[in-house]
Amino acid sequence: MASELVASGALDEVFARIDAGEPVGGQDGLLSSLLKATLERGMNAELTEHLGYEAGDPESASFPNSRNGFSAKTVATEVGDVDLAIPRDRDGTFTPMLVRKGQRRLDGLDAMIVSLYAGGMTVRDIAHHLASTIGTELSHETISKVTEEVADEVATWQHRDLDALYPVMYLDAIVVKIRDGAHVRNKAAHLAVGVDMDGVKHVLGIWIQQSEGAKFWASVCAELRNRGVQDVLIVCCDGLTGFAEAVEATWPHATVQTCVVHLIRASMGVRLLQRP
Repeated sequence: MASELVASGALDEVFARIDAGEPVGGQDGLLSSLLKATLERGMNAELTEHLGYEAGDPESASFPNSRNGFSAKTVATEVGDVDLAIPRDRDGTFTPMLVRKGQRRLDGLDAMIVSLYAGGMTVRDIAHHLASTIGTELSHETISKVTEEVADEVATWQHRDLDALYPVMYLDAIVVKIRDGAHVRNKAAHLAVGVDMDGVKHVLGIWIQQSEGAKFWASVCAELRNRGVQDVLIVCCDGLTGFAEAVEATWPHATVQTCVVHLIRASMGVRLLQRP
């Protein structure tokens, strides 16, 4: 797509402005201007569809609703703050989808904030990073609100309803980097992954636990059952003592199969011990 635009000459004026030394980033930069033009053009197209006629249409008076000027709005974006002219209708029934009512940041900026926060940066660090790199100044309260909204979404995901049957379920742990206060530490994330009837894998839950034991996995199985999992055909897990009993107590008809990787590790360990 980009190569086609370059070949067509549509970007010649843009390249000329860059060659002339016009700044690319920041609130007054070229990218900000292009984004502003794109968003405003898109919202005007949305209003045209909402009203049912084009701007300047001589028959516009015959339509029940009409254009009613613009309202000013500043949104924070990945290329800096952008001042927008939001089109309005006389009846007040138009709601643009590109920039929603009450929206002060484009979604890409929210994703950047969450990524930086997950990477271990503090709220103050994120504010400084955004201001120094893309010229966008956000308050600590705004950044905290973004991360809190994500936390709410995670909580909703953790307690969502599950399918009644998963032919295969994997229960195991991986070591990941976890934000712990002002530090990022390696911790064990215990996962339940279910394979549905179509063969699609779903992460059913993630639990951060310091120690792994049969009692902990029994509580995981009980939680999954409470969220709707009535039966599992095959549960693949490691050979932890009491693990199979914990699974069978929840799903009596499930077949517990030791993970092939764990079997290989166990067999290699026995062979090493038997070597003279």
